Amino acid sequence: MFKPKVPTMPQPTGFITPPAVVEPTTVVQQSPTPLVASTPAARPTVQLTPGSALALVGGGAAVVLVVGAVLVSMLLAVAITGASVAICALVIRSLIASDNQHR
Repeated sequence: MFKPKVPTMPQPTGFITPPAVVEPTTVVQQSPTPLVASTPAARPTVQLTPGSALALVGGGAAVVLVVGAVLVSMLLAVAITGASVAICALVIRSLIASDNQHR
């Protein structure tokens, strides 16, 4: 009953195609073309004024606070869920124990 039965492959039916013949091909290597050193494009530098630097620091602090609040709320949700599951387990164990004492 617990031994697996291996299916047997029936004889193929229909047209049987012969295996394809693979012919070797020649590999032609090309000489690599030399890379031309390109000059870096001149990009304008970003000028930070005291006001924009303060805005960047404020924005970064806001992002850190929001991410921290989300992570703390998720941790709190996990802790509350764990505590409620533990309380449910204690109540069920108590009900089962009291049911066994009355019999």
